[in-house]
Amino acid sequence: MLENIFKLRERNTNVKTEITAGIATFMTMAYILIVQPSFMQAAGMDVGAVTVVTALLSGVFTLFMGLFTNLPFAMAPAMGSNAFFAFTLVAGGMVTWQVGIGMVFISGILFLLLTALGLREVIVKLIPKNIKLAIGAAVGFFIVLIGFNSAHFMDVSSGSIKMGDLGDKGAILALVGLGIIVILMANKIKGAILIAIVATTLIGIPMGITNVPNSLITLPPSIEPIFFKLDILGALKWSFIPLMFTFFVGDFFSTLGTLLGVSAKADLLDEDGNLPGINKPFLVDAIATVTGALFGSTVVTTYIESAAGVEEGGRTGLTSVSTGICFLLTIFLTPIAGMIPSEATAPALIIIGLLMLSGIKDIDFEDFTEAFPAFATIIFTAYTSSISNGISIGIISYAFVKLVTFRFKDVHWGIYILCIPLIYYFVIM
Repeated sequence: MLENIFKLRERNTNVKTEITAGIATFMTMAYILIVQPSFMQAAGMDVGAVTVVTALLSGVFTLFMGLFTNLPFAMAPAMGSNAFFAFTLVAGGMVTWQVGIGMVFISGILFLLLTALGLREVIVKLIPKNIKLAIGAAVGFFIVLIGFNSAHFMDVSSGSIKMGDLGDKGAILALVGLGIIVILMANKIKGAILIAIVATTLIGIPMGITNVPNSLITLPPSIEPIFFKLDILGALKWSFIPLMFTFFVGDFFSTLGTLLGVSAKADLLDEDGNLPGINKPFLVDAIATVTGALFGSTVVTTYIESAAGVEEGGRTGLTSVSTGICFLLTIFLTPIAGMIPSEATAPALIIIGLLMLSGIKDIDFEDFTEAFPAFATIIFTAYTSSISNGISIGIISYAFVKLVTFRFKDVHWGIYILCIPLIYYFVIM
């Protein structure tokens, strides 16, 4: 039955590999069950309700992604847009959280319309091949950055990037975890990422870093305080359009970068760097955001941590199904998910980032007009901690460098049109 549904042999995988990959993906992104409620608490939302909604939406739509697209992608409330929502919009006094969720809903409807019309897929095909190749490497650097922050290897508190305190016990645990995963992967041990995360979590117990819960099973609190509390009419103001545009562009290109970057690592792209049937994951992404807003969540999107499952060998939707089941179980087993410290997942993210850099070798560095936009995509992703920034700058720089070298035929006219909203995006940021 599983073979018929997921075409396992066709993608050179098996049930054990897919389940292991799904668990690895879950463990690298389980932090969202802690981070999302803490962010939304700052916006005045009920913590218990947000926790349950986060687990529910992540589980259901990751399952939907796996069954509908047969791709190894997981979903959850987006990092970045949740911080923008909680700390800039709501805590900053610009809107109430109900109006903010209404803005998310409207953005989701726009995602849905563009996806139904096939325009999102058209935009993907417009993006030059070398930028698509650069996206995979850019995502790799982005993942490494997340890992370095979680591992306390990097200190940005002074406004500049410098080495963190390696004497910090969190950094020591992350170094131990990094050593474990390097040893396992160098010796080609199957399930290296999952084994390393579990081992590092256990080592963190005597170090006082891993929180051991008093009970493993809890009854979920009610979602009533946030369910269907969005204020759509209140969000329908001209002054809010730039803010909703920020949601839209950020999620659009973040999702695009994740899909192309992770798919490249899974060898799922065609010769032009496109993901066949990309409209399906786009559709799931759009439906998730609209539904999520009704439940009181910020933008729900495809997660870059899906790369953890791909690195473990995940190639089909069975990986996503496994991850989705893990999220649904955490509705009752939240304390277990909360045990995994960020220092245990950080080494996995660092190694995954390394493995995603391989796409750089296929970029055409002989042609400066192709190399510079690819370079801009990678650098702006890494140094602004934003996939959407990197892809947007890459597209704008591609159009510019082709324009000033009078190589108009190299650029589809749609790229120039696409540059207009992208430039506006940077103006209003």
